[in-house]
Amino acid sequence: MLTPLDSDLSSLNLAVVGHQEWVTFLEVDELPRPGRIGRASRDLEEPAGAGAVIAVQLARLTGRRVLFFTALGRDAIGEHSERRLKELGVEPVVAWRDQPSRRGISLVDPGGDRAITVIGERLMPLGADALGWERLADCDGVFVTATDRDGLRHARRSTVLSATPRLGLHVLQQAAVPLEALIGSGLDPSEQVPEDCLNPAPAVRIATEGDAGGVLIPGGRFEAVPLPGPMVESYGCGDSFAAGVTAGLSAGWSIQQSVALGARCGAACATRFGPYG
Repeated sequence: MLTPLDSDLSSLNLAVVGHQEWVTFLEVDELPRPGRIGRASRDLEEPAGAGAVIAVQLARLTGRRVLFFTALGRDAIGEHSERRLKELGVEPVVAWRDQPSRRGISLVDPGGDRAITVIGERLMPLGADALGWERLADCDGVFVTATDRDGLRHARRSTVLSATPRLGLHVLQQAAVPLEALIGSGLDPSEQVPEDCLNPAPAVRIATEGDAGGVLIPGGRFEAVPLPGPMVESYGCGDSFAAGVTAGLSAGWSIQQSVALGARCGAACATRFGPYG
């Protein structure tokens, strides 16, 4: 993934604040329909969800451990998630909850179409959790997928702060912190916020559109990049894109260079079964 252009990423100290779920990935002969019994030809289980995917992608880009402020249920899934995240190059900073960890099922058919079901409440770190938030002051960049107003304000201690609209409009408005980038899907209504609704406004808003590229506001359209191999599935592509953009901005790159890196990360993810390969 790394090229000579990316060599300065290895000095970055990066972090993610957000959620994860333990996901079972299944490659099936056909997506479910009423009355039909399907068959899976491949399966995989990983800690996934936006926060985990972005943290792992950042760790791979930098070759360094990435802090991941998250919340997990105090159960076997939570403990397994913590161990696996460490194996993937992430340092989990966990707020343990006395409730079940969230799970998910992701199905993909031979054509690359997919369906996702999540099970349980989304657990997220809160600003009041005693997680050592002061560590974020030493970070060159932080991406936030899920927290409350105070958690987002803690994250603002970093040099560069980017986030997803999935945080919720009320959290973004209540925190009232400047963002270097607000990155979300232009195809998903839940990842869009009305224009001019945030004060201060993000330096740039990025709306991705899959293989059609996306839009920078300000800046106009950008193109997707060719896949480096056959298309497998799209799980984690948008999150991998967000990780690449955040890494580039944290290294002081221009928004165009950062988006180009993000596009490469998203394209590589599309060639893998599961977000990590």
